[in-house]
Formats: sequence, structure tokens, C-alpha cells
Amino acid sequence: MARRNGYRTAAGAAAAAVLAGAVLTGCGSSGAASSAVSAAQSAASGLASSARDALASASAAASSALARVKDGVDAKGDVSLGSPSTGSDGKTAVEVTVKNSDSSAHDYTVTVNFRDSGGNLLDAGVLNIDNVAAGGTGTGTVHSNRALSGTVTAEVGAALRH
Repeated sequence: MARRNGYRTAAGAAAAAVLAGAVLTGCGSSGAASSAVSAAQSAASGLASSARDALASASAAASSALARVKDGVDAKGDVSLGSPSTGSDGKTAVEVTVKNSDSSAHDYTVTVNFRDSGGNLLDAGVLNIDNVAAGGTGTGTVHSNRALSGTVTAEVGAALRH
């Protein structure tokens, strides 16, 4: 089955709609069956569009959060992630730990990318960890913005110390 940008569910629905149309057409289907196939194809297209819109919105929010940081210093090397886990709501969560290697306290803004097993971006989340003491560590948990299915991995997208 086609896997593009993590939208396997929508691609599967579209494939099922096309297959149903082929089967119905082969059986001498009526215009009603053709309308049902068209409606199914439209619904599958809508699912893919909704997923793309959600991803675009999450990515824009992450970029916006980073853009609001003034005088931020790249701190991606100071960030480590735990293993992703799925909550009862279907959203993926991952613990973020920052190690402040500077001599004064700082806040951190971290973006986390959630990817499927094929490396396709599924979602992005942003986390602020405030007032991490000099030489200390701070932790927080970032959640996906929507329910994700399948095997999900997490990676640090960007991190700023400010």
C-alpha cells in the first residue's frame, strides 16, 4: 500500500474505494454504486487533506514558537529524549531533558518531530522548559497534537537556550 507523508489510513481508504468501484463496475453496477464510490473517494481525499492541514498547523506553531525567542542560542546538543509512548487518547508523548551547560540559568524552547517507521513527519510539538539552573537539568513532556498510529519515533527538531 502507498505510504506518502504518513497518510497510510487515507491512502488505504482511497485504495478501498477504487477497488470497490472496480468490483461494482464489473458486476454491472448502477449509477447509485458509482455515486457511492465517488463519495468514498471524496471522503478519503478529505482525510488526507485533514491530516496535511493538521501537520502544516503543527509545523507552523513550532516554527512560530522558535521565531518568538529573542537572542536564542542553538542548544540541540543539550537535549535528550526518552522513548515515545501512546496515551489513552492516542496522542504520543515523549519526555524531554535539557542539560544547561552554561554558568547561568536559562529557559529552553524545544521542538520535537514525531515520525513514522518510514521517516515521514507525522506531527510536531513544542515545549518550554523554564529556569534551568546553571549546570542543572530540566525536564518536561511534549505531546503530539493529534492521535498518531503505528510505530512512532521522536527526534529533536530544534532547541534554543535563551
